[in-house]
Amino acid sequence: MTEASAARQHMISGQIRPNRVTDERVIDAFATVPREAFLPKALKGVAYLDEDLQIKPGRYLMEPMVMARLVQAAGILNSDVVLDVGCATGYSSAILAKLAATVVALEEDGELAKTATENLARVEIDNVAVIEGSLTGGAPKHGPYQVIFLSGAASELPAELIDQLDEGGRLVFVRQENNVGHGHIITKTGGLVGRRDLFDAGTPLLPGFGKKPAFSF
Repeated sequence: MTEASAARQHMISGQIRPNRVTDERVIDAFATVPREAFLPKALKGVAYLDEDLQIKPGRYLMEPMVMARLVQAAGILNSDVVLDVGCATGYSSAILAKLAATVVALEEDGELAKTATENLARVEIDNVAVIEGSLTGGAPKHGPYQVIFLSGAASELPAELIDQLDEGGRLVFVRQENNVGHGHIITKTGGLVGRRDLFDAGTPLLPGFGKKPAFSF
């Protein structure tokens, strides 16, 4: 077993399983996707730390435990089409691709989108389409989606994203309010939108998803 493989197994046994992640499909996805393959050379040695890893200013790979709990909450089926908002270097999309039929990986940073495409090809994942566009606008042309996953936190969620959920769809992200974060799920059932906090979580905000300043005279 390589050092990276051993570290990955330690991530499973030390971070993911002890934190109420019990879905074996989700655990298998994290066990088989090499996180180090989605990091710059300087960060490969810390790929499996239980923290968010900054890959460029303002952009992070989400802490594995938080990501795993969100992915589990989404209840992804192998027939689902998933939108990954803010795919960065492609790691989150690779995990989602192990569970879903198709992943649309949305990234507004052209350099990151190119890196994600290269990384996904390198690890031979072929059911992800990386597209460039505004994170807050989503990708309505390719929807509706059974699952939308935000690879970061949001203080405010644009209505456009919720509109792209299919009937029965689930949108999962870290809701941040007053510097306090919670794993959160939004569901669409019978045309009605439901919202529920799931667990405490601290994750950096995705660009464009901070609270808009209040208007004042």
